[in-house]
Amino acid sequence: MATDTPPRRFVVRTYGCQMNEHDSERIAGLLESEGMVAVDDVESADVVVLNTCCIRENADNKLYGNLGNLKALKERRPDVQIAVGGCLAQKDRELIQQRAGHTDVVFGTHNVASVAELLRRAADEGPVMEILEESEAFPSALPARRDVPYAAWLTIQIGCDNNCAFCIVPSVRGKEISRPFDEIVAEAAALAAAGTVEITLLGQNVNSYGRDLTKRRPLFADLLRAVGAVEGIRRVRYTSPHPKDLRPETIEAMAEVPTVCEHLHLPLQAGSDRVLAAMHRGYRAERYLEKLAAARAAVPDLAVTTDLIVGFPGESDDDFERTLEVVAAAEYDSAYTFLFSPRQGTEAAERDQDFVPAEVAAERFARLKVVVERSALRKHEARVGRMEEVLVEGPSKRDASVLTGRTRQNKLVHFASDSPLGPGTFAEVRVTAAAPHHLTGELVAVTARPRHRTRIPVAVV
Repeated sequence: MATDTPPRRFVVRTYGCQMNEHDSERIAGLLESEGMVAVDDVESADVVVLNTCCIRENADNKLYGNLGNLKALKERRPDVQIAVGGCLAQKDRELIQQRAGHTDVVFGTHNVASVAELLRRAADEGPVMEILEESEAFPSALPARRDVPYAAWLTIQIGCDNNCAFCIVPSVRGKEISRPFDEIVAEAAALAAAGTVEITLLGQNVNSYGRDLTKRRPLFADLLRAVGAVEGIRRVRYTSPHPKDLRPETIEAMAEVPTVCEHLHLPLQAGSDRVLAAMHRGYRAERYLEKLAAARAAVPDLAVTTDLIVGFPGESDDDFERTLEVVAAAEYDSAYTFLFSPRQGTEAAERDQDFVPAEVAAERFARLKVVVERSALRKHEARVGRMEEVLVEGPSKRDASVLTGRTRQNKLVHFASDSPLGPGTFAEVRVTAAAPHHLTGELVAVTARPRHRTRIPVAVV
């Protein structure tokens, strides 16, 4: 008697930023719409998708290392399909198939909608590559298999019109395009109806949202107010903003809209005006600190995080001292610190004669970490004894008996509970201890239960 063919199984591995994570949700949604079933391990998958990043050199190394590991799987199971997409695919193109001939599909950042069709073509024709230079449709029109059911990314723009000397994103993501205002608000309402309680507005430079849609001022503050007013949404976040485009009306919206969280990620990158000019950042350190002070004055209990690059070409000892001074003055809650990594195709990569010696950059990196963690610990210690609203994410990765959640300020909190609390639960937690990168607390009360059905998450590595 004939039996139905079992559905194909897929796994998506994600590298890089929130935009890549959201693209992976769309890829997974498209594959599910084709009748495939998600699994969470490579060995049992029939389709393996690697969604890549190219911001730093170690992203390249990680991709090619993983492709090397997948070669053995392909030899054991020739019918397994391996697809590589995302920013590194957009950049490296033919190089991926040259270095890893067992790759079936290579697709770029603008080809997410075509992934299922490309897999079908590869099954019939052999390895295929498709790299578009711009998107044919705004990607949020695609189905998405959400990473977590209680929280969602909501893309408001794609691409970037800035020309930061160290950044390859404009080359691989294209020019800045804003999504229609009403379409964003409609998706927020649909997400809320499905049980989503936290939305993160996503773009390469969210502060400039809408300047390609209207001749008047950018619309980002208006968008914060509109999404923040959607019934059922309890938290609104956004990333990433650019300091030069942080406007007073955005700060006002953060202060006045109760659902907009008290967290501002404001990438500094460097504290030296000379280095900032070489980076083409469009602001001076003093102006940055003025905007930061305005945000803190308007938004009570605001947590501020940042990005910092150590060892940008030509960075002198004095330049680095200026960075330490500005970071100390900014008193960040946390920071993502990076050693400069030259990316082919960027202006900074061509300044190889000015590269900072690796041992010098490493010493500076260690000194910067001390300053960042000192302010982070001080900020966290000030929260000991306070009651915090925590949105539960699930068990801690290191200790399954401890739950993990995040405050409105996006601070990680670990706490014990006598009864299991599902992801998406809101709880009141009293902070009992502080560390530079997390808080520890005790459960006081459960304030709201989740309104969704749990799903297997897309794997993020």
